[in-house]
Amino acid sequence: MTASLDRAREVLRQVWGYGEFRGRQAEVVETVANGGDALVLMPTGGGKSLCYQVPALMRSGTAIVISPLISLMQDQVATLLQLGVRAAYLSSSLDMHEARAIETQLLEGSLDLLYMAPERMITPRNLALLARVPIALFAIDEAHCVSQWGHDFRSDYLGLSVLAEQFPDVPRLALTATADLRTRADIARLLKLDQAPVFLSSFDRPNIYYRILPRLNAMDQLTDFIRREHPQDAGIVYCLSRAKTEKVAAALVKLGFPALVYHAGLSPAEREANQTRFLREEGIIVVATIAFGMGIDKPNVRFVAHLDLPKSLEAYYQETGRAGRDGLPSTVSLFYGLQDVIKHQQMLAQSNGSEEHKRHERRRIDAMLQLCETVTCRRQLLLRYFDEHLSEPCGHCDVCSEPVATWDATEPARMALSAVYRTGQRYGVEYAVEVLSGKRSERVVSNGHEALAVFGQGVHLSLKAWRSVFRQLLAHGLLLVDADGYGTLRLAPECRALLKGEVSLQLRKDRDSAQRSSKSSRAASSIEPADEPLWQALRARRRTLAEEQGVPPYVIFHDSTLVAMVTHQPQSLSEMGAIQGIGESKLARYGEAFLAVILDHSYPVLG
Repeated sequence: MTASLDRAREVLRQVWGYGEFRGRQAEVVETVANGGDALVLMPTGGGKSLCYQVPALMRSGTAIVISPLISLMQDQVATLLQLGVRAAYLSSSLDMHEARAIETQLLEGSLDLLYMAPERMITPRNLALLARVPIALFAIDEAHCVSQWGHDFRSDYLGLSVLAEQFPDVPRLALTATADLRTRADIARLLKLDQAPVFLSSFDRPNIYYRILPRLNAMDQLTDFIRREHPQDAGIVYCLSRAKTEKVAAALVKLGFPALVYHAGLSPAEREANQTRFLREEGIIVVATIAFGMGIDKPNVRFVAHLDLPKSLEAYYQETGRAGRDGLPSTVSLFYGLQDVIKHQQMLAQSNGSEEHKRHERRRIDAMLQLCETVTCRRQLLLRYFDEHLSEPCGHCDVCSEPVATWDATEPARMALSAVYRTGQRYGVEYAVEVLSGKRSERVVSNGHEALAVFGQGVHLSLKAWRSVFRQLLAHGLLLVDADGYGTLRLAPECRALLKGEVSLQLRKDRDSAQRSSKSSRAASSIEPADEPLWQALRARRRTLAEEQGVPPYVIFHDSTLVAMVTHQPQSLSEMGAIQGIGESKLARYGEAFLAVILDHSYPVLG
């Protein structure tokens, strides 16, 4: 019997409090509820979880969800329990008694969803356990982890192909928020989903404002950005090294920001404590390496900042995608500089991978640099990388808000290339700049390079302007960095036409400061000043309830639901139940508490 889409909408309304599915959710839910497989590609915050949670409640048996991180399992289970859904997780964080109790629930048919890690999923003992119970479906989250071309490869995911062999009649769906064409093909092949329909949603995140600026003084730029646009908001600051995360977090704390550090060098207890504070407290800033993020389901992260260049557009998209999962306005800012380009090219040159692997990695780095140096809409370029076409400039990135000025850099670029060549392709950027600027430093003189024709030819440009020229020549692939580890420059074959005068070169004029987004990125931007006390009172009530239950505030209600309460100000429980995001369980559990806050605001007691 075909599962009814009407039944799916009923489940969605009763449990989650939403009247309609978004994007391609309905198609996926209908396919899986009717027993079909699916490969689902949706952006972060696009509602991937509902694609398996809704059919899990429509089909008989228990849905098994494979997830790579304990924190993500804990978060999802806490959220589902608040919704009245029977959910649990099996992980190494549980003792033997707790694990056995959950296995008993599974055998008794008392669970709607059970989460577990891939390494547990594929053990013979676990497979034998699952063979004893009816399984509603298998959901493989973060499915890009199966691909060695992906940025989060995990070998345990390869073993999940066993599900197709041992449970051929159970629907399977693989879900990811980021995957290029090669990774998508790997997911389908390695997880034996070649015949499954692919549900590709738009990767656009229209609520995110994209900004990329040259890095001058990173700490000054970061603190100015937070103070001007995101005071008291939760955010993530990404750095490349552990040492830098420690330094930046300490500097933020000294300036009065509630900042925590997160990287793989911390003890498991420290990492868990800092992650828990970030999830459960308001306005916490986490300064982290890329070890932090996958599995972080906090919906009201209002900003993400990068103080170092991400290694690929996939990584950038996934990391920036942790902002604004609730759909409210958010900002992502990347501060990058010349040393980023040199560092990435050095790492690539020193890689021990095959030539094919190096070519693939170079394409990924080049795409990232292209996004940084583009003079056209950043969102259009980002989406094009994921094979999506945006017909018009977005109007919601820094390039659209303040179009980039360009200049004819043909002659300075030829000078820069000539300086690298005439000095023997044996030095880095700073040395070439010294020669071009006519600086008679000890090493320039000892090398006899003050006698070169190019010496002093660039005095008309500032040191900062020359560094910008070299950065863009590297980004355009006209200069390369040697594998020697010292940042030594050499000419790329592609520069020949420029040196011969056969082509011209336009470069962007760097901006020193951020143009503020034309739309506010504060969650409360749609709230009238007169309603600010109500907004704060609702947040306070949510915080109290969350602390009493030991769960993050967003597990009670998302910011977007509180904004809707402020906007509509329901005067009864039935009116409260009509608000998006308030299902039957949450209405019964919290309706009176939040209604009381609204009524106190609407009809204050007169003294």
